[in-house]
Amino acid sequence: MHITRGFTGRSRGADPGLPPGQYDAGDDWPVLSAEVTPDLAPADWTFRVDGLVDEPRTWGWEEAHRLPPSAYEGAIHCVTSWSKFGVRFSGVSLDAFLDVVRPHGSATHAVAYSHTGYTTNLPLADLTGGRAWIAWEYDGSPLAPEHGGPARLLVPHLYFWKSAKWIAGLRILDHEEPGFWEQNGYHERGNPWEEQRYSGD
Repeated sequence: MHITRGFTGRSRGADPGLPPGQYDAGDDWPVLSAEVTPDLAPADWTFRVDGLVDEPRTWGWEEAHRLPPSAYEGAIHCVTSWSKFGVRFSGVSLDAFLDVVRPHGSATHAVAYSHTGYTTNLPLADLTGGRAWIAWEYDGSPLAPEHGGPARLLVPHLYFWKSAKWIAGLRILDHEEPGFWEQNGYHERGNPWEEQRYSGD
């Protein structure tokens, strides 16, 4: 299993792993959702990648689990100002899915969408090169529904609204297409280190 280590260090002073404007949530993991938590069983979960790709594809739960496993260890950061250190997610690198569908050379962005209808947009560069995952375990246990289980998108280097819960798919595009929060005043990219919280930041 490949593990990517993220931010490290938890000094109580100026923590070098803590982006500006954030606080260390410690053992807490606040639950924040734009929608009601769905009752979605693993057997009913699917993940599709289409749009500007050579071979659009849909994976079921078992098919996705046959891809090479991968994990992330490090930190996550929420736009509401909390950060959580020492997290461990397991699943499959998004690169493994994209290798199958083969995005076109003109592809620049993606819209991630959930089984609930939630959407968020991301530059394709933020989803490739070992920077994003489809995650279904947290700290060795199945990901809880309130945190996006059975599976969520994980893009830990961006604010966590970009890590869409209950992930259902990606549409690969050659342009920016704002998602739910982006249409409601949030930043198009959401880099915690640059405090890209709201449009214009």
